[in-house]
Amino acid sequence: MSRDRGLRRFRSHRGLETWVLVAALSLTASGCVVVHGEREVLPATTRAEAAKALEEFTAAYNEADKAYDSSLDADYTTGPLADIDAARLKAGRANSPEGNPRHVPLKLTDAKFTIPAKAGWPRWFLADAAGNKGGEVRWLLVFTRNGLDEPWEAAYLTLVAPEEIPEFKTDEDGWAEAVPANATDVAVPPGELSKDYASYLKDGGKVFSDGPHTSAWRDARGKRAERPGLARQYIDEPMTNGDYAPLALRTEDGGALVFFTTRHFEKQTAAQGASVPTPNKDVLALTTGEIRQSLTMEFVSNEVALDPPADGAVEVLGRIQGLTSAKGE
Repeated sequence: MSRDRGLRRFRSHRGLETWVLVAALSLTASGCVVVHGEREVLPATTRAEAAKALEEFTAAYNEADKAYDSSLDADYTTGPLADIDAARLKAGRANSPEGNPRHVPLKLTDAKFTIPAKAGWPRWFLADAAGNKGGEVRWLLVFTRNGLDEPWEAAYLTLVAPEEIPEFKTDEDGWAEAVPANATDVAVPPGELSKDYASYLKDGGKVFSDGPHTSAWRDARGKRAERPGLARQYIDEPMTNGDYAPLALRTEDGGALVFFTTRHFEKQTAAQGASVPTPNKDVLALTTGEIRQSLTMEFVSNEVALDPPADGAVEVLGRIQGLTSAKGE
């Protein structure tokens, strides 16, 4: 499943750019003053507004999860998180039309906000909170928006151990620094991480350090690739446009914490006289066509990685992946 709302927004805002630039001052309903918002380096939002955005997202997420209805949080998610969440809810609704019988409301507490000061759109910020699901981890949510009249939407969600979250570089007022996609003062420019990760999963290499989302994942794929009567093929693709663009924050040591997106395909093909193992009901709910000799599954994954300030391996700290579609043949 693909979402192009971000691309449409970028196109629509180009037509307004001239009007934005000639406006000397614009006062929002919250009282924030924007001076030449397309050119001046400004905080993406206030801490109070960031807290409100997190609260509104959580409420919508819980309503959607309880009802298995993606329309209830569609206005609060975008990019990879929207793809993963919408597919999960679609499968849930297909198998349980009356709603989620196992629903437990998500509660996010002890929220901390890292808000970069930057020019132009999109504006974005990081929310780091403790959750009542997932164990002893922190929920990292990146919120974005492409205009003052648009709601904040969660684009990235990853779960990371508290001790792995870096300290961020901030100015005297506590605002963080956004790292450009083409930055050359880190080991890998943030804009290239998605492509490099897809290449690493296919061919290996030294760009990424060993770990559960890199070497261990490659090893697991290798072991599953060839089994009697069934072959598995993998294709990995970068996703870097619109609401899937990487977003990076400067860390205190000069590196960057980077959020990025990838797409993955797994094709299972049965040998002559054999059959593809019957997938679970959630996979079947997202499958088109008849599964005879093969099943191709499409996944969207969002990752968060530590990109060191100089030569060195990138460490993938967390990854959340979800099935978005499947096709039987």
